[in-house]
Amino acid sequence: MPDIFKALERAPADSQHDLAPVLESIGFNADGLIPAIAQQHDSGEVLMMAWMNREALMETLRTGRVCYWSRSRGKLWRKGESSGQQQHLRGAALDCDGDTLLLQVDQTGPACHSGRRSCFYVALETETARITTAPLIDPAKLYGKP
Repeated sequence: MPDIFKALERAPADSQHDLAPVLESIGFNADGLIPAIAQQHDSGEVLMMAWMNREALMETLRTGRVCYWSRSRGKLWRKGESSGQQQHLRGAALDCDGDTLLLQVDQTGPACHSGRRSCFYVALETETARITTAPLIDPAKLYGKP
């Protein structure tokens, strides 16, 4: 664990610290990515997990509109750029090790590409996988595909 996070463990509540050394100490993986969990700010509902690189994190903090790194596209992905279902940042926090982000967001419509509010709709039970929610929007309509 980087020394900055060890120091922050002992910091009093509501103390403020320079952002630059914290950002420099983030535990990006070998691909330069960090997992980012998006949670609806007012309900606590976990919406999705995606990846951020340093550029996506900086853009998100700067603009307030959530931006991720798309591993499949190999480029920045501004949530909602093709579906219109945007995420607006309400708060961001690192975990105690600096290797996972929690994003408090205001989600417009569904967060999941399946048209569901949350990506976490497959409940794993003792002997079955149960679908817990129906799509809010048909994915074909969401992405303008026939």
